[in-house]
Amino acid sequence: MKNLKYLNAYLYRYKGLFLLGFLFVAISNYFRILQPQMIRQSFDLVLNNLTLYQTIKHFSLSQELASFIGKTLFLFGSLVFLFALLMGIFMYFMRQTIVVMSRLIEYDLRKVIFAHYEKLHLAFYRKNSTGDLMARISEDVNKVRNYLGPAILYGINLITLFALSIYSMLAVNVELTLYVLAPLPILSLSIYYVSNLINKRSEVIQRKLAGLNSTAQEVYSGIRVVKSYVQERQMGKHFQEQSEDYRASSLALARIDAYFFH
Repeated sequence: MKNLKYLNAYLYRYKGLFLLGFLFVAISNYFRILQPQMIRQSFDLVLNNLTLYQTIKHFSLSQELASFIGKTLFLFGSLVFLFALLMGIFMYFMRQTIVVMSRLIEYDLRKVIFAHYEKLHLAFYRKNSTGDLMARISEDVNKVRNYLGPAILYGINLITLFALSIYSMLAVNVELTLYVLAPLPILSLSIYYVSNLINKRSEVIQRKLAGLNSTAQEVYSGIRVVKSYVQERQMGKHFQEQSEDYRASSLALARIDAYFFH
């Protein structure tokens, strides 16, 4: 995480969008929590009045009770629909703030890296391949953008939803809430282990992608030399081997990612 401290300056630059996004996430999750509460209250209404309706169903008051239950259920249903609509609206707003913020930071980072590339000495370019430098300014910056956008968005969403859910659950039943939370330490350790595994494999994949870019760039820039020495087949085979290695590593990471999220 210490390497990510560099990004704090950019988060501060767009702190308005960040704070608005945080607010929209909290409001969206608030309406998300209200929906099951409305459904619970509607079920309680039916159960509480069912016995009474069975008792007076042969009297004239039964029709009034049935009408009252129907109107109240319609009201609860309308509230659930309204809360779902408001939740969707604020989810749209939170994406328009946090995700837009991440895109703006991505744009700033690419400009900073490009300006830094122009200031580096020629010796630096002799030691480093062009493909690797291209991967840094494209793929690596995109990964940073994923952290600043979706990762922060889902992180804030998880924290606020967890806090609101726990508060709502404790208000209903404290003992049952403790039973539900009991497996969380084990789940947290498993998430920590899988996250480290995903991080390590992602770093390997990024290096292999940089190698692919380097090979492609070298062949494109030196295509006359490749054709002069009739090395098209050999270079194609080399690129295919690198691509296959990259594909296998990416599929292995995708399988771990699928197990983790599904």
